[in-house]
Amino acid sequence: MPVLVMKFGGTSVATLDRIRRAAKRVGLEVAKGYDVIVIVSAMSGKTNELVGWVNETSPMFDAREYDAVVSSGENVTAGLMALTLQEMDIPARSWQGWQVPLKTTSAHSSARIEEIPTDNINRKFGEGMQVAVVAGFQGISPEGRITTLGRGGSDTTAVAFAAAFDAERCDIYTDVDGVYTTDPRVCDKARKMDRIAFEEMLELASLGAKVLQTRSVELAMRYKVRLRVLSSFEEPSDNAGTLVCDEEDIMESNVVAGVAYSRDEAKMTLVSVEDRPGIAAAIFMPLSEAGVNVDMIVQNIAEEGRTDMTFSCPTEQVKRAQKALDDAKAKGDISFNELVADTGVAKISVVGIGMRSHTGVAAKMFKVLSSEGINIKVITTSEIKISVLIDRKYMELAVQALHDAFELEKKA
Repeated sequence: MPVLVMKFGGTSVATLDRIRRAAKRVGLEVAKGYDVIVIVSAMSGKTNELVGWVNETSPMFDAREYDAVVSSGENVTAGLMALTLQEMDIPARSWQGWQVPLKTTSAHSSARIEEIPTDNINRKFGEGMQVAVVAGFQGISPEGRITTLGRGGSDTTAVAFAAAFDAERCDIYTDVDGVYTTDPRVCDKARKMDRIAFEEMLELASLGAKVLQTRSVELAMRYKVRLRVLSSFEEPSDNAGTLVCDEEDIMESNVVAGVAYSRDEAKMTLVSVEDRPGIAAAIFMPLSEAGVNVDMIVQNIAEEGRTDMTFSCPTEQVKRAQKALDDAKAKGDISFNELVADTGVAKISVVGIGMRSHTGVAAKMFKVLSSEGINIKVITTSEIKISVLIDRKYMELAVQALHDAFELEKKA
């Protein structure tokens, strides 16, 4: 039988009624002749509740026990989904990560998948099981301990299973009906896309679009897993949602596919840094070791042996960045006159594979922002992306203006 992977997020399984609705969708695919692997998240809000209990019990918790507690939410959902399917006379059973076994590294709370042997589940398919309901987000370490994959890990679980079982497709059911050209809450002209290339989706996910977890898109692109993002609250349809696929599977596309934004950005500038070989490494190694997620980097032209170095990072990591750089200065690894943090900025990005073969996108973007009186603080570019930092108060205006300028409400 061909294999189909279906993943249901927390909102899609938040109540018993929603689990029944999801189970009916699974039943429709079983009726089409698929062996189905269902990946489930914890019921909406449960993971946060479990994390809260861990923090209240032991603020300096043992990460191994943290994983044992927070992974239990997915186990509950998997069991309830399997029971619901059995009530529908569909042969199903639940699988926890260690039973598959989904083998991971030992990095508790942020483990990475190393291998998914297919023998156990395939044997059960051969014995008449039609649905394997797998608890997402979890696996087993080489030491035999339960591990978790980090936030959004169920998406990664689903794609990894689709790759391991050579699934025909991986359907990600969520509370939105697909991938939009931008956030519909910010721009009412946002359009749902029928198809989007892996590279575009990866950029949008990394730039703040919350539809898919970045690691899951990376995995899908590497193993050519066709992803479909769709809503569990709409009527089933073969053309529902957005298909994330190879660039070659898209006949025509707009030059710009979408506009992404990240609200909680900070711009940090080291003023008057010594300009010498190795200074960039001396600055960014301590930041890396402190777990600061540095994004955009700009170095000014040096004057009299001194230069300014600017970078962006999430606002929640500003204090961590300041401490890492102050400690490096105290050790004598770097010298600077001042560290200036601007926590009132936002990152706006335009993304599109069509930018490879079309010129003038950057010029158009800058002109649009200028015409709206929006000053650009930092610019970075890649082959299919242009990102700028602007004052946060202009974020929504910038998104709407760029969406209009690139006519993203229109199909290619």
